[in-house]
Amino acid sequence: MLRKIVSLPSKSRSRKFLLKSLHSTNNYCKCAPLSPLSIPSKQFNRSFSSGYHLNLHRNKRFADLGRRGFSSETETGHRESIDYDVVIVGGGPAGLSAAIRLKQLCRENDVELSVCVVEKGAEVGAHIISGNVFEPRALNELIPNWREEEAPISVGVSSDKFMLLTKKHAIPLPNPFDNRGNYVISLSQFARWLGQKAEELGVEIYPGFAAKEVLFDESENVIGIATNDMGIGKDGSKKDNFQPGVELKGRINLFAEGCRGSLSEKIIKKYNLREKGQGQHQTYALGIKEASEIQQIHCEIQVWEIDASKHKPGAVLHTLGWPLDHKTYGGSFLYHMQDRQVSIGLVCALNYHNPFFSPYEEFQKLKSHPAIRPLLENGTVVQYGARTLNEGGFQSIPYPVFPGGAIVGCAAGFLNVPKIKGTHTAMKSGMLAAESAFGVLHEGSNMKTYWENLKDSWIWEELRRARNYRPAFEYGLFPGMAISGLEHYVLKGRAPFTLKHGKPDHEATHEASKYSPIEYPKPDGIVSFDVPTSLYRSNTNHDHDQPAHLRLRDSKIPETVNLPKYGGPESRYCPARVYEYVSDDKGELKLQINAQNCLHCKACDIKDPKQNIEWTVPEGGGGPGYSVILLLDRGVEQYVVLGSMLTCFCVLDAVEMSVDVSDEIGGIAVAPDMDADSGFGGAVVAAELDADSGVGETGVCSWHGTGGLLQSGDGS
Repeated sequence: MLRKIVSLPSKSRSRKFLLKSLHSTNNYCKCAPLSPLSIPSKQFNRSFSSGYHLNLHRNKRFADLGRRGFSSETETGHRESIDYDVVIVGGGPAGLSAAIRLKQLCRENDVELSVCVVEKGAEVGAHIISGNVFEPRALNELIPNWREEEAPISVGVSSDKFMLLTKKHAIPLPNPFDNRGNYVISLSQFARWLGQKAEELGVEIYPGFAAKEVLFDESENVIGIATNDMGIGKDGSKKDNFQPGVELKGRINLFAEGCRGSLSEKIIKKYNLREKGQGQHQTYALGIKEASEIQQIHCEIQVWEIDASKHKPGAVLHTLGWPLDHKTYGGSFLYHMQDRQVSIGLVCALNYHNPFFSPYEEFQKLKSHPAIRPLLENGTVVQYGARTLNEGGFQSIPYPVFPGGAIVGCAAGFLNVPKIKGTHTAMKSGMLAAESAFGVLHEGSNMKTYWENLKDSWIWEELRRARNYRPAFEYGLFPGMAISGLEHYVLKGRAPFTLKHGKPDHEATHEASKYSPIEYPKPDGIVSFDVPTSLYRSNTNHDHDQPAHLRLRDSKIPETVNLPKYGGPESRYCPARVYEYVSDDKGELKLQINAQNCLHCKACDIKDPKQNIEWTVPEGGGGPGYSVILLLDRGVEQYVVLGSMLTCFCVLDAVEMSVDVSDEIGGIAVAPDMDADSGFGGAVVAAELDADSGVGETGVCSWHGTGGLLQSGDGS
């Protein structure tokens, strides 16, 4: 059996171009992940594709920008500038919905507006973790015929359970969720589909470009953003591949960066938008997730291989309680996706008190529960990731309009906490902002209509009715459940009062002297894993020779405050072990920042007790590489689609087979000399590939344990 990871055919220019990257002779992709963590040696041989994605995106997109015309000649060290009618920062559901709605309005009114979306991920969806219960309300409004447009939404919720976990038991509870008519989807795959729809309408999407700076005019109006320079070394010097950033200037600028967006936060503070809105501070939670797959065949590959009879497409489970203590708000979820895939995760509020608490280790404990472990045993994880999410809700919505644009989606904070859903509200906010932007550009109205329309929309009513759920848990698990039950079943969101949030998350951490260190169980390698193993599954990759994007405002605080007073909590709240205290030559503990491990979750920017860590964007294209996970059956031939990375996994018997998956990738794949006992030993040869794909002639890949990158003819 030959298993091949390929790209699906795409109408998106950016994703089609990624295939050409495999023909490059750039050595960047050949280097091993250089994490200082103790990663098993065989894993160092894995090649990542994001380095190619980055370079090729930049080259092609600079050419595209050049065709539009810059305002000045290129000079090394000086940024070029290009004007658009609307610049959108962030290629997630909110930003892409705004772009689509703008172009729809242009077609309806026979108007031409230029719309640009800039996305820091190597491709659209690369920084979005798969696994989501999706409410299609906003999509029904945006693209009513989405079913005919082949949206990647097919698995309806088939069952919906809610349980209270103790250490050994799972107690069924009345289900407050109403997921009838909702779908279990890959959010990463959905974002890619939205990107295709946007490009079909004429939106220009530039993945691999990180928005580094907000641009202002003399009157302090926002006039655009600047992307960061590429090819800057750690010491600040310009490397051979240096490329200056680009200024993208918009008449209207929409920020859709997601939760704790770095530029959005600066704008909120600069214009006092939190105070002008609902007034309360934002609260956050950290979500840690793994994606798994249930297989019908026995193959030792990066998937969960468990009995297919356990898979129930569309089954949804949410829990409260264990492994979290009664003072820590949070819960778990387990979603059965399509193609025998399962997504499991833990969400824990970042206002927890115990500085020895580790969200990552709590997640590992969760998977050992008797109600969960049997589903995962004998399986293998295919994807790991983490991301913070807004939990402030109605009380924390900022005034979203500023001079020159608006903030949309999770950057503003429209998550419905009791539903654990924010995609539909993020999309709707993007659509409303787009309608206001169109009014400004075409009809001469004001962006303030976005705020007015937001308050008149179903977003406002939905969040207002849900406003007391999250702050109710400030009193503990069982009082929170009681108040929430009263809100849901009796008052139905019509309570004559609005509860307030407690302290900001960073102020909630207690001193270490009040607690004892937590002894977490060692990973068993079956359902629980150490950080290096999980980090490897996130496909995280950063160029090591670049300025650190995680910055300390005061370099002395870790050793003088965080370590002695709080026990060094940054080494535990980070789910990627970016922060480690290591001994120097004198035997003294010093903070070491492993920025290359960063999952872009933003937990450090939120939870650091003294707010001493500033998260900024790294070079565009860096970070996690969350993949589209899609299993295709072709009779006895099996293919796994993981984003746009062209790779081969070969196991057991070597066979010759046709690869004709799409018009872009054709030819013959041959797998000789397979040695299953040694872990996929031998080599994989792919010949006669379609020359248009840019991978022509013969590709050779030597296998070291888990896989590698199919490269050009000489194997370079």
